[in-house]
Amino acid sequence: MAHAAQVGLQDATSPIMEELIIFHDHALMIIFLICFLVLYALFLTLTTKLTNTSISDAQEMETVWTILPAIILVLIALPSLRILYMTDEVNDPSFTIKSIGHQWYWTYEYTDYGGLIFNSYMLPPLFLEPGDLRLLDVDNRVVLPVEAPIRMMITSQDVLHSWAVPTLGLKTDAIPGRLNQTTFTATRPGVYYGQCSEICGANHSFMPIVLELIPLKIFEMGPVFTL
Repeated sequence: MAHAAQVGLQDATSPIMEELIIFHDHALMIIFLICFLVLYALFLTLTTKLTNTSISDAQEMETVWTILPAIILVLIALPSLRILYMTDEVNDPSFTIKSIGHQWYWTYEYTDYGGLIFNSYMLPPLFLEPGDLRLLDVDNRVVLPVEAPIRMMITSQDVLHSWAVPTLGLKTDAIPGRLNQTTFTATRPGVYYGQCSEICGANHSFMPIVLELIPLKIFEMGPVFTL
């Protein structure tokens, strides 16, 4: 999860998030080079005596500064499109979890376990135990296995919500009357936090998401739910 004075992104827990971090660093390096080139040109303009102010035509320079930005855009667009299509792939998921957004809590349904349904509310400060995180912990966590493809079916019952877990690289809108889906494969166990990322009313900031990822062998022994 994020911490104070953090500069970079959260550590990746899924292959998609790893790709997003690599693309972020790739685009950031291009931005740094562009900024350096622009600042260098401004510095030369301010410090160099202009001796060729009468020049009004430079075909070679115009060709370079037209083609070069196009090449840069292609270098950014190609990996971006690749990741975009990767996020939409659904390859034979092992589990399907349905998430329904409400004002202001989440409802989860384990469709592969006889339709097990439970609500997940944020823990009030009076119910927090030592080690719990204020405004992030919930009464019922979503327990899922690692190293298994999981499909999330996301919708809403009232207004627009957004189901987002940054460390997994997930952010999918919950829209009333529409069922969106996303998939992920967690690579390491742990407890991971997210929040609703769509302004959905007065208590928008009080509907966190908590995923507890456990080894697949433990999960196969029987569903472990913190109910």
